[in-house]
Amino acid sequence: MSLPLHIEANPQQEQRFLLPGIYDWQAFEALETLLSDSPGLRIAYLDGWIELLTLGEPHELIKSSIAMLLEAYFVAIGLEFIPVGSATRRGKEKGTSFEPDESYYLGERKANPDLAIEVILTSGNLQKLEKYRRFAISEVWLWENNALKVYHLQTEGYIEVPRSQLLPDLDLALLVRCVQIPSRLESMRQFMGAIEA
Repeated sequence: MSLPLHIEANPQQEQRFLLPGIYDWQAFEALETLLSDSPGLRIAYLDGWIELLTLGEPHELIKSSIAMLLEAYFVAIGLEFIPVGSATRRGKEKGTSFEPDESYYLGERKANPDLAIEVILTSGNLQKLEKYRRFAISEVWLWENNALKVYHLQTEGYIEVPRSQLLPDLDLALLVRCVQIPSRLESMRQFMGAIEA
């Protein structure tokens, strides 16, 4: 039996709830089942901590804009890609379950995507990069405060890098500027114009 969680929230806002690190995998799965009929609610787990997140329109607009521009870039440079969006990454043995906002295999399908993107509009302290490290995702992009931070996986963990190591010719400042343009059509025109130039 599932129990829908009804949250009276402005669709413009997202809300984040962090439950303390006392929950085992079985308790997480039970809560996940209870909340399965709660549309617009995302649940993540890491080492006993459970994070519940409602997604507002600003979050979805930014996520979709990044994906639209990035996929246009892949096509423009002739890079084969497989978009897998927010497909859940989970593993009891890894102690984590989560959904990136967007994720991509570059080239061909592998054990896990090469690139994951997460949009952060509210604060929370579930370790963002640790869950990706456990699935050896090569690069993670975090959008926060209208800026894009790129983290590349090294032996010792993720390090912040000034450019994407997977897409070294991509102008990230251009991408950030175009994501913030209110018109999707104008955003795409400016982005593709700069790429083609």
